[in-house]
Amino acid sequence: MADRDFWKGVACGIIAAVLVIGSGYIGAKMGRSRMVPGDSILSDEAYMQKLAMIESMADNYYLNDIDREKMAEGLYTGLIYGLGDPYSCYYTAKEYAQEEEENKGTYVGIGILMFVNAEGLVEISEVFAGSAGEAAGLKAGDILMWIDDQEVSGMSTTEISDYVRSKDEVRLVVARPETGEQLEMTVTLSGVNVPTVTGELLDNGIGYIDITEFIAVTPQQFADVYSGLLSEGMTKLIVDLRGNPGGLLASVCDVLRQILPEGLIVYTQDKYGEREEEYCDGTSRITMPMAVLINGGSASAAEIFAGAVKDYELGPLIGTTTFGKGIVQSIYPLSDGSALRLTSAKYYTPKGNHIHDIGIEPDIEVFYEYTQDGEWPENDNQLQAAMEALEEETEEKAG
Repeated sequence: MADRDFWKGVACGIIAAVLVIGSGYIGAKMGRSRMVPGDSILSDEAYMQKLAMIESMADNYYLNDIDREKMAEGLYTGLIYGLGDPYSCYYTAKEYAQEEEENKGTYVGIGILMFVNAEGLVEISEVFAGSAGEAAGLKAGDILMWIDDQEVSGMSTTEISDYVRSKDEVRLVVARPETGEQLEMTVTLSGVNVPTVTGELLDNGIGYIDITEFIAVTPQQFADVYSGLLSEGMTKLIVDLRGNPGGLLASVCDVLRQILPEGLIVYTQDKYGEREEEYCDGTSRITMPMAVLINGGSASAAEIFAGAVKDYELGPLIGTTTFGKGIVQSIYPLSDGSALRLTSAKYYTPKGNHIHDIGIEPDIEVFYEYTQDGEWPENDNQLQAAMEALEEETEEKAG
């Protein structure tokens, strides 16, 4: 399993442990308001007077220039922050546009992931296959030094990403530690599909599929990888959800429709007791032995996947207990391009289990074994346990 603990830079993934419901659900809820007149804090005269006093004091005593627009955005942010919910927030118009782009999984860029390493340098952690960055010769491990005439040192990955996306073409200078070279290259931005599903055929016909998140492109990527492994002779399947922070409800349901039997996938219930259900018609139910790898980083949509596999007894869950996020968030766009993300419902597995703050326990508990220096080992003991479980199941059926 690759190390996923890095800041997503140019590719920019979705925020960890976020589950977003599609616009149809949002529209159904926006028409109802149950606020009693006078409940609003904005109708409280004392509140408004205090707000005006704070603004006046900032005008009179704050040393630097004041940006009124930023102050207003801070008010909106603080209002939602006051809910005390880590999953609810206010998006500025720019932040919401970026969130929408990330959830689609397609963007115009150079196709890299980057992070600030322990030395404070901007290191490229992944170069997407087929991207402009790959065509230009970028490699994982390269250190980004300059973009055009700007030195990268001191810039955040978000600042770098924003700058790159504002251009049609960028000139990069990178250092390649493995060879000691310093390389200069020009990269023309192009369309990039964020890879969220990868796979390979292991020994004894075992197919391995790693899903890193559930966004709009994930169902088709899963279908392509799954089909490819079948053509290579896959007879057993391992799905790796370790470190998968979740994503879109529609996405994980569309992936599960490719393997589940006919029946309920998941259902949600809001504060008014209204229930929304997602179903599978079972036309492409998986029939081969299957196992799913999970850990404490498997959250939200990843837990919907794991919960459905567990409830339908499609195969064992192997690893450690999942994160435990059994609530969903909806996006509510505002007229100025900004938006709110609010926790709007609880979700339940097909058998009616609500796993919030509990998680889903594995059928076979296996703790990940790191090397003595804390690095990723050459052999993944959790993956080995999954392979052994599938081999045992095959032998039992044969016997």
